[in-house]
Amino acid sequence: MKFIPHPEDLPQEAQSIQFHFEDIIIPGFIEEAEKSWIIKCVKSEDVQHGTLQFIFCRDEYLYEMNVKYLGHHDYTDVITFDYSANKKVISGDIFISYERVVDNAHAMGEDVMVELRRVLIHGVLHLIGYTDQSPEDQAEMRRKENYCLSLRQQI
Repeated sequence: MKFIPHPEDLPQEAQSIQFHFEDIIIPGFIEEAEKSWIIKCVKSEDVQHGTLQFIFCRDEYLYEMNVKYLGHHDYTDVITFDYSANKKVISGDIFISYERVVDNAHAMGEDVMVELRRVLIHGVLHLIGYTDQSPEDQAEMRRKENYCLSLRQQI
């Protein structure tokens, strides 16, 4: 059985990690456990977090944001908006299409919660400064995602 901390037992810093659900319900998503894991991942990169907001939404919601703010006319699973003043304290909004995550998980034969966590931490890694523009960058991003997913198993 995994330990799930009570919200009052979370470090004060966890209060600046928030989850918002736009017409989405995610079965099995336990906010306190996910906050603890995110904090552990961020600390493993020797940075701190400021305000991190995760907004879970539908495909169309994220598609419209992708068009409006990035000029991309395609569907995606995650968009990250970086509000960090410096790279030692990260802050930002991470929008995740839960529908896209579910579809991708099924297409890859992956557990939906594992894929959701991969996408969630992918957004955090972007805030830390990792990119995925080149094949080398993509490989490094995948290594970091896998490492963070291994940290989740310890919670």
